[in-house]
Amino acid sequence: MGKARRVLGAAVIGLLASGGAALASAWTAIGQAPGRAAADARPASDHWDGARFVNAAPVESDWPGMWRAVQDASADPEPAAPPPVVVPPSGAWDAAPASGLRVTWLGHSTMLIEVDGARFLTDPVWSERPSPVSWAGPRRFSAPVVALDSLPAIDGVLISHDHYDHLDHPTVVALAAAGRRFFVPPGVDAHLRYWGVPDAQITVLDWWESATAGGVEVVATPARHASGRLNPQANRTLWAGWALRGPAHRVYFSGDTGLFDELWDIGARLGPFDLTLIEAGAYGAGWPDWHLGPEQAVEAHQMVQGRLLVPVHWGLFNLAMHAWTEPAERVIAAAAAAGVEVAVPRVGEAVEPAVRLPLLRWWPTVPTLTAAEDPIRSRGVRRRPGDAPR
Repeated sequence: MGKARRVLGAAVIGLLASGGAALASAWTAIGQAPGRAAADARPASDHWDGARFVNAAPVESDWPGMWRAVQDASADPEPAAPPPVVVPPSGAWDAAPASGLRVTWLGHSTMLIEVDGARFLTDPVWSERPSPVSWAGPRRFSAPVVALDSLPAIDGVLISHDHYDHLDHPTVVALAAAGRRFFVPPGVDAHLRYWGVPDAQITVLDWWESATAGGVEVVATPARHASGRLNPQANRTLWAGWALRGPAHRVYFSGDTGLFDELWDIGARLGPFDLTLIEAGAYGAGWPDWHLGPEQAVEAHQMVQGRLLVPVHWGLFNLAMHAWTEPAERVIAAAAAAGVEVAVPRVGEAVEPAVRLPLLRWWPTVPTLTAAEDPIRSRGVRRRPGDAPR
């Protein structure tokens, strides 16, 4: 989280130096969270305390852990050269997958999910940087593999929360102009309205609420995180994961989250899931409640009753101190130890759970830390996979 503050500080200084036009553009990109009156007008929620949204288990930072992360920072936080990608061929999405379920990883937390005849896009980011300005912030490791206007018809765009690497202003505006429908947690709709997205294209769902798109049930699921675009912990908007429940298949997307006990409830109420898309990158011992990390991504997959795990939230941006390849290496090790099936696609590559392919290590070998050397353990979790039944 220290890196995010440094990036924001640099952006503010640069904006002041670059003039009013840049400042106005960046201010628009920052968005507009709901005011106090609008927030209080929402129906009562057990995770709204009257001033902000809260987690059942607090999200805290460990400053000594952050300092250790800085001291132990990897020499390989970014690839030395653009990593290999797969450019989807023309017509890649013209025909639905024969099995009824396929996901194409487009980098970080952006995925095109095809489930039982419907298509969903998650946390789309086509910009060069996840930032309110074009000249500051982490740069993409690879260019988008498909043009935004070349995507097939989309039944819904799922937004997990409003941090910049998940809610990208130019991408949202372009998708809105194309008539796409957005599913967002409470408060995130205020950003979209501020950017000109019509109300008719916005569906707001609180945790456990659902709607239907393309014959598929879309359910907002609890998560353990935070939100805010000026202050990343302002929490005036909610964070969420998403479950897709079609006639034949079920998919779970975690969004950003630490480990938390309600993952068991997600599995019991909405699973089992044929496919889980769980964040496994941008972690650190100084913020173990904010992000799962690799080993806890595998635990979360088990808690929600997943069958095939695809780790996401890595491989596109430098957002932490670990080596850029470390999430994949550690997920593979943890999955093997737990007997969990895992697929690690290249950016642009499609995964069809019914068609299991050999695991391809497409990334280079660079020094990484192990789970024993850098354990990520979210606090306040009462029961983990492998614990005795309660």
